[in-house]
Amino acid sequence: MNFIDKYWGYGLSSLKKSVKRFLLQTRLGGILLVPVRLRVGLRYYIPPLRRLIGWSVSSREFANLTYDITPENCEYLAHTISVVTGVPYSTSKAYICELQGDEDLKRLVIAQTRKSLQRYSADERCSLGRRLGWYAFVRILKPRVVVETGVDKGLGAVVLCAALMRNEAEGFPGRYYGTDINPDAGFLLTEPYSRVGSILYGDSVQSLQSIPEIDIFINDSDHSAEYEHREYQTIAPKLSPEGGLILGDNCHCTDVLAAFSELQGRQFIFFREEPKDHWYPGGGIGISFVRQKEDSLQQRPA
Repeated sequence: MNFIDKYWGYGLSSLKKSVKRFLLQTRLGGILLVPVRLRVGLRYYIPPLRRLIGWSVSSREFANLTYDITPENCEYLAHTISVVTGVPYSTSKAYICELQGDEDLKRLVIAQTRKSLQRYSADERCSLGRRLGWYAFVRILKPRVVVETGVDKGLGAVVLCAALMRNEAEGFPGRYYGTDINPDAGFLLTEPYSRVGSILYGDSVQSLQSIPEIDIFINDSDHSAEYEHREYQTIAPKLSPEGGLILGDNCHCTDVLAAFSELQGRQFIFFREEPKDHWYPGGGIGISFVRQKEDSLQQRPA
């Protein structure tokens, strides 16, 4: 490098630094950086928008969207369940894998969807999302009574009943009750899963009043904060003596379960979904619980 090239390079470097300082420290510079900031922000939004366009053509769904979650998100879910229940991570992960490998359940969901009157608004696949967590909680805690408000097609219902059936085979029988105001809800809940589960049709709060005791409660009905609060108030005195587990399906929208947990002296954490290859940013599981000792699990008499 000769003398002219060397100092020409130094001059350009100094000029670049001066321009950068101008852009960072002046109002005009802030305005000129608007396109740069837009480019940075759009990197996060363009991929979901592209997936949205493809989904709008290929999917039949328009509500209660179904999707898988990423492998990393499954790992985080297993760790979350381990923290809540006190069982080893390997145990919670094994139960998640157990459901992911349940080919009988997948075949039933696809077959029932294909012949249902709702087949034009439901995709013929079995994508479980956060329901993997619901299943693992039931397998670990061995509940006698599981209640889900808001059944829709019944995907959560068959997942929960599949867990209860496996618990029963291990000597821990349990029962599922779903509630829904729509008399056509729950078309997926058929044999063999309906053997351990049923749906109560009508207003969820009124239906909950007829259930004397609840071990695991899943809120997934009317997503208004006021109605969600009414459900928690209704089930509070019905939770099992060990404290019961509440899973909120609306916690990405409201803080009702978190506030309820604080008032009731319960612990609360939130797991957020990361959908795989889908435009939807994901919901999650709000988890309200009372800490249980590990040696108290697996001890419930049949």
